[in-house]
Amino acid sequence: MRRKDKEITEAAQIRGILERGKVCRIAFFDDEFPYMVPVCFGFDGRSIFFHGFNGGKKMECLRKDPRVCFEVEEDIEVVSDPDPCEWTLKYRSVVGFGKATVLEGSEEKRAGLDVVVRQFAGRELSFPDQAMAKVAVVRIDIESMTGRRNGYPPREN
Repeated sequence: MRRKDKEITEAAQIRGILERGKVCRIAFFDDEFPYMVPVCFGFDGRSIFFHGFNGGKKMECLRKDPRVCFEVEEDIEVVSDPDPCEWTLKYRSVVGFGKATVLEGSEEKRAGLDVVVRQFAGRELSFPDQAMAKVAVVRIDIESMTGRRNGYPPREN
């Protein structure tokens, strides 16, 4: 990272951003251009999970090449200034890379969905068997990630 003064090096702070995050943007390889989508997600301390329709462009991209880039941010705030060149954005963010795996079988899918639901609802919910047949649940095994902040001091977790 070029700006070491903005880097978040504490693993607990990076994990905290992922644990508190509500939206994860995931970039996939497509034929000509990268393809990025925002998804609801869950983080279990090691991997990121998301779900979606079993077809469509994101699943097509993922099945061709499982390598992904992801981004999660929090505490976004635009900071204005009388000098337009001094406007900035306050934020905390994590950018990472990993390999995505489409989970197979109802139990594996349910376990992944439980991670996503806990992130939002704080508890587990039950999913009918018919839903398991239609949904794709994906696990991203994180290979590397970095944290970055602008305008905020280090956060205690």
